[in-house]
Amino acid sequence: MVFEVALPEESDEEWVWRRWRRGEVAQEAKKQIVFSVPMILTSVSYFGIPLVSVMFAGHLGDLQLASATLANSWAIVSGFTLMVGLSGALETLCGQAYGAKLYRKMGIYLQASIITAMVASSMLAVVWWFTEPILILLRQDRAVAHAAAAYMRPLIPALFAYGQIQCLIRFLQTQSIVTPLVVCSVSSLLLHIPITFALVHPLGMGYTGAAVAAGVSQWISLLMLVSYAIFSKRFEETWQGFSTEAFAIILPTLRLAIPSAIMVCLEYWAFQIVVFLAGMMPDSKITTSLVAMCVNIGAVAVNITYGFSAVISTRVANELGAGNVDKAKKAVKVTLTLSIIFSMTFILFLIFGHNAWAHFFTNSRIIRTEFVQMVPFLSTSILLDSVQGVLSGVSRGCGWQHLAAWTNLVSFYVFGMPIAIVLGFVVELHAKGLWAGIICALFIQVCVLSIIVLRTEWSRVQLSVEKENDVP
Repeated sequence: MVFEVALPEESDEEWVWRRWRRGEVAQEAKKQIVFSVPMILTSVSYFGIPLVSVMFAGHLGDLQLASATLANSWAIVSGFTLMVGLSGALETLCGQAYGAKLYRKMGIYLQASIITAMVASSMLAVVWWFTEPILILLRQDRAVAHAAAAYMRPLIPALFAYGQIQCLIRFLQTQSIVTPLVVCSVSSLLLHIPITFALVHPLGMGYTGAAVAAGVSQWISLLMLVSYAIFSKRFEETWQGFSTEAFAIILPTLRLAIPSAIMVCLEYWAFQIVVFLAGMMPDSKITTSLVAMCVNIGAVAVNITYGFSAVISTRVANELGAGNVDKAKKAVKVTLTLSIIFSMTFILFLIFGHNAWAHFFTNSRIIRTEFVQMVPFLSTSILLDSVQGVLSGVSRGCGWQHLAAWTNLVSFYVFGMPIAIVLGFVVELHAKGLWAGIICALFIQVCVLSIIVLRTEWSRVQLSVEKENDVP
């Protein structure tokens, strides 16, 4: 006997709607991938410029390697990360202005952010000049601190260029103009290699030449971006020359820029604190090596998922500025899916290729064996980080930087770091305990940001955007 199950008939209208929805999602996914890949290349290229300088300096001797590595870490912690954070205000302001077709305001916002970046760079330059006493105060070796300071001072021009580059990246990104970013960043990185070699060896500048080269390459990239923005016809509406109006909106932009900088710095500093804590453990060489490996591999994963954070920030800001709340929400779902797929792919490469990853960092059999036990912890943090990266991008697109900053403060410093200390030192889980604290912080961060995204009435966000755009 054959039983036939009667299925509800699908009307022609429902069939058309379902097919349209599939096509819409596929189109959105394609659009985001096309946007995110250039942003990933841009991020990796600018990350690579100071790294190449460190590599050239490191080949001059052990002291040069230690001091250049320390100087680069200090430069990222005390300067470059802050510049990235301050430029985050443009993701909200320019993104929403572009969606609302308030094109002239975008150029005004850009000028205000560049002024802010210049002032901040001037203040940080003083800090960089006095690197040696600061590092000695942080209990670093005196010889290494002295050499690191000698590296930091010629690196100061790179700080000024980097801050303006980040502003221009956000300005182009919010208009979905990404190809020039790839061209300028990748070409600067390729030019940086012969420039560094020439300054270090033929021109005889040696160790300091590597730092000077980083500044030269950053300024070359900045001039390329500025030239494109000024002379390209694509910016006739969004860039209409310099205006004194920019000074009037510096304070309003700071209301977004400062929380954005705090949001970025709080998370990055937490990972650096974990490395510092690893150096205080009994078997500090192994523990520090393991934690540093996890931080660096995690940074590679973050650079890959960064593109999705940038794309969702732009999509949300553009759609809210245009009043398309539903499209903004759908874009978030697509980006989360893509980010998780990419992070899972990266995790599979990590799990099945953990020996290869370990070989990139060390020849020690003991450390490679210990790293195998860290892979599950690292994989978990990479997955959570891919989700929070997208949610943080949504926060920047909506102008919720202050909420994200408070979330990072509580997640990492009220919960994450204390848990890491207890598990690492008291329970004596060492590297695994420290990284478990990071996982707890990321989990809390994801939960809180998810609640903010899900519980907020997006239509009210749209109204607040309209009010912000009335700022002269």
